[in-house]
Parts: sequence; structure tokens; C-alpha cells
Amino acid sequence: MAFLLIFGNVKDSQAEEFTISIPFGAFNPELNTPAEVWYDPPILSIQLGDTVTWINDDREGHTVTSGEGSGRFEWMNTKELGEADGIFDSQRFMPNESWAYTFDKAGVFNYFCIIHPWMSGVVTVNQTIPDYPHDAYGNRIESFPVIQFTPDKLIEFDLTWEPNIIKTFEKTTFVFQTYDGITNSNLDKMMYDMIITQNGKEVFQDSGITQVGGDYRNVIFENSGPIEIRFQNIVSSGSSGIDSIARESVNQPLFRTVVFSTIVYDNPEKITTTETMIQPAQRLDIYYELLVAIILVPALMLLGLIIYMKFRKSENYSQEKSTPL
Repeated sequence: MAFLLIFGNVKDSQAEEFTISIPFGAFNPELNTPAEVWYDPPILSIQLGDTVTWINDDREGHTVTSGEGSGRFEWMNTKELGEADGIFDSQRFMPNESWAYTFDKAGVFNYFCIIHPWMSGVVTVNQTIPDYPHDAYGNRIESFPVIQFTPDKLIEFDLTWEPNIIKTFEKTTFVFQTYDGITNSNLDKMMYDMIITQNGKEVFQDSGITQVGGDYRNVIFENSGPIEIRFQNIVSSGSSGIDSIARESVNQPLFRTVVFSTIVYDNPEKITTTETMIQPAQRLDIYYELLVAIILVPALMLLGLIIYMKFRKSENYSQEKSTPL
């Protein structure tokens, strides 16, 4: 959970800061108020991760509260107070004071003053999808696979995902392999639990056993935001043709864990999908079994043919010897 909380505090190194003034006279809803707008500028467009600071240049206290205000004429006619939606709320701050908020979600955010509900403004937060992948801390991922080691350094876990930049409502394929952390030999028959969490919620969970060529899962994300891809309980499932110290018994298999992270972006081209949210697990051992069958069956047929030909040859030779001249 702490890992996800850190995500929320990560700030893009390219993020900008913007200022909105609450001008003098905003406290007065009458048409002859000196203020031409209640928040200046009243409409602001920013990028995801940017910070907006509101400065109170008026003579009374105000709030910056997300939701729908009443509007000037509605308040004058009905005394409607507006309705907050709970996304952000500055609480009351006095003249010459300020309040700042960093927008970590894309969308259109209406806001108003709880004390003076005719005051309203809009912040539009746009999401820029980078042309390279990065982890949830903002570090650029230079190459794939991404490599992590278990805490005991005995197992190397390699993870690749395609496409590298993950978007909502598009299928993402996670491909992973396990190696001996000392000899770098490919480890098969290693059990694991795969768990993906996003915004504090588990969105995917599955278990499996690695094969020599690795394993993979298909996932479709409905929501944007940072994700944590965790593999835990990585232990040997039994004997294998590949010996390794990593196959020895583990007292606390939960600590045989590796964690990866990246970001899921809102897809500007899709708002839904006809595919299943979580694709059924498709393991590479099916293909290995098929490959073995393709190789083994003809080999057995050839061996049978050779034995049959030798038997026929021996039988013909015996018949020739037994035939009288």
C-alpha cells in the first residue's frame, strides 16, 4: 500500500505551475462589481501533473471547492448554494493568502466558492502520453526486459510488456522469464503468484509455473494511473533438468518477491472495449507440448519404420535360408 501512496506524490519533472487570482470585488454578486470575473483566468487548460495556485486578492475569505456553483443570476434569484463533488476543497483562506493543488487526474474540473457560490471557474487537465515508457516514479525505462532480483539475489526475474506504453482498453501482454541469479541459467518449473494493483485496488491475480521459454498474461486496463506488477512466492515446484540453488526450500516464500511498475494512460481513441477485462491465462507450456509432439511423433514413426524394415529384412533372410535348392 505504501508503494501506491508514493505514486500519488510523484511529480513529473516537466510539470508547470499556474496562478489564478481571486480579484477584488469577487465577494459581490451585483453587476456593478469591479471584478469582471470571479477567478482570473476563469478557464484554465493545463497538463496532468501541473499545479495551480489560487491567490486571494479580494477583501474577504474564499474557498476553491470542486463541484458546480450556483451561477450569479441563479444565486440572486434562488439563493442556490451550489453542490460540491468532494474532489478538492481549499477550505476558507483569507485575503493575501493562497492555496495550491496539483492535478493528478485528467478531466474537466468545475469549481466554485462555498461562501460565495456565484463564483465559479473551470480547470481542464489534459494528459500528454509520452513516446517512451517510464515507471511510476517518473524514471524512463531505457530498454526491455526490465530486470529485478529477489531479495536473496538467487532469482533474476525479467519482465517485458507490449505495447511498451500502456493505454486503457487496449490489450497488454506481459511476458516474463526466470533465471538463476548466479549462473544466469534459465529456470523452469518455478511457481509464482502474479498480482497487479492500481490505485490501491487489486485488478489482476493469477498463479502459474514458469517454463524454459517463460510465461505470459494478457490484461486490459479500464482505468488510467500507476500500476504495480508483483510476482511473489517464487519457489521451485519440484525437480527439473536445470539444477540451481534457487530450488532449495525457502522458509518464507512470501519474501521471494519482485516488483515492477509503470503507468497506464487514458486512451484518447477508446472509451470501452468488447474484449474481456482480463484475458484467460495462456501459458507457453502448451506450445512446448505441441513442439514436442511435432518432433517426437515423426521420430517415433521413423524409429518404428526402421525396426519394421530390420524385422522384414531378417524375416526375408530366414525364409531364403529355409528354401530348398
